[in-house]
Amino acid sequence: MELKIFRDTMPQAGTVCTVKAELPLETEILVSDYLPPVFKLVKCFAKPVILQKQLQPGRLTLEGYLRCTVYYQGEEGAGLCQTEQKLPFTKQLELPEFDFTAWTAVVEGQTEYLNSRVVTPRRMEVRGAVGLVATVRTQNKAEVITALADGGIEQQLDTLQGVRSIAVLDKLISAEGELAFPSPPAAVLDIVGTATAQEVRLLSGKAVVKGEVRVQCAWRAEQETELQSLSTTLPFQQVLDVGGLTEDCKCLCVVEPVGFSLTEGQPDAAGTLSASLMLHLRAWRSYQLQYAADAFSTRFETELVPQELAAEELVCLLNATTTVSGSGPLPDAGAQLRACFVSYGPVSISQQSGQGGGWALTARATATAFAENSLGELDSYEKTLELSVPIPAEVPAGMQLQPECWLSTDSVQCTCTGGTLTVTITARAEGAILGRSTRQGIGSISLGEALTPADPEITLRIYYAQEGEALFDIARRFHVPPAQMLAANGLDPDTRVLTQAQHFLVPGL
Repeated sequence: MELKIFRDTMPQAGTVCTVKAELPLETEILVSDYLPPVFKLVKCFAKPVILQKQLQPGRLTLEGYLRCTVYYQGEEGAGLCQTEQKLPFTKQLELPEFDFTAWTAVVEGQTEYLNSRVVTPRRMEVRGAVGLVATVRTQNKAEVITALADGGIEQQLDTLQGVRSIAVLDKLISAEGELAFPSPPAAVLDIVGTATAQEVRLLSGKAVVKGEVRVQCAWRAEQETELQSLSTTLPFQQVLDVGGLTEDCKCLCVVEPVGFSLTEGQPDAAGTLSASLMLHLRAWRSYQLQYAADAFSTRFETELVPQELAAEELVCLLNATTTVSGSGPLPDAGAQLRACFVSYGPVSISQQSGQGGGWALTARATATAFAENSLGELDSYEKTLELSVPIPAEVPAGMQLQPECWLSTDSVQCTCTGGTLTVTITARAEGAILGRSTRQGIGSISLGEALTPADPEITLRIYYAQEGEALFDIARRFHVPPAQMLAANGLDPDTRVLTQAQHFLVPGL
């Protein structure tokens, strides 16, 4: 007997693979003539900026640069100074080979170690290593049996819900504006900012993104050691070509500042401020697919091979803040705060303890404070805090969560009082939380020998069913259509599992 089998394809959640690599750092930093010579090295930071990602069979290639920033105390009362260097790199990470139709890679960096020293007042050496953690997530196509017919076949149909990845775009853009100082700066110590995509308009094959960058500049005036803060806002607009994008897509757009540059103007004129922004755009389209989860024949022996179906779902889009505080002792009770910087480690998903037991996005934040001690020298102090951002969605049991999120600092308050360092950080998490869930479908099915005909004298059987038994399994055992069993027992047509133990009537064929 030939069985009719109907098939369709689905976007299946593919491989999730995390690999680690190390970027060695060995460089010589020369202090420009327009900067004060080095009296004391205070702190060195190294941050990777990924510009390009390419996935090929067996490897992930990353291109970008290490932004190496050195803070030092200048000679002859020059106070806190800063210089930086960009070190280009190309890194290949070995991966298992796998098929994919769409992919995304989240790359996070964390300093393993840094050693720096002053060689001459205008030359410093920096050696160390930066660790990279890359998580690759893919989608591929899977053929699914959606329906069966003929041969006395009985089938249990289920519905699979998920999202199809439409766009994964990371693009470097820029924004420019003016920055006017109230007086000529002796040094610009740091420029940081947060960016917001205020409007994302989807068109056929295009996305129009409008937003702004809120910039804060830490600077020092002539003959002063205290740092001052100057703020400004830079608007931006970008039109992106995105193949396959339509207005009905669900879209995420996060704008990440990766660098700033300032060209100072004349003494009585504003300088030109330029911001380099990495625009992360993700788009998905929802789908529903009915599939055959189980089947048997009332007339023939049935051979069935199961198939695992993995669907990727968009659990939620995240745009939330959290505030954490901490304090610790300082070796010098008279230390005076000069600056404070915040950096973040890789994000992860963890289940919260206590009542509710929901899930949260977690990460480690490190606040680095620069303070002048009682001898007039600058030192750096660190305080590490644990961030936790609750995920505002219910997560089904067994679902595996995968974050694609970026952290930024909304505000930081830092004080050095009475020998105690106190830090309060308000951090923002933006991105998407994706979930992977699995269902069991039918990989293949075939009909064998005809079943022995039922005894015509037996019109009804009694089966002692247990609580939690699946009606479809009982029907399979006796080769009886589930609809007949439901009718014989007066059960709701949508009943799938017995809620209590009972004498169950099994009609004859």
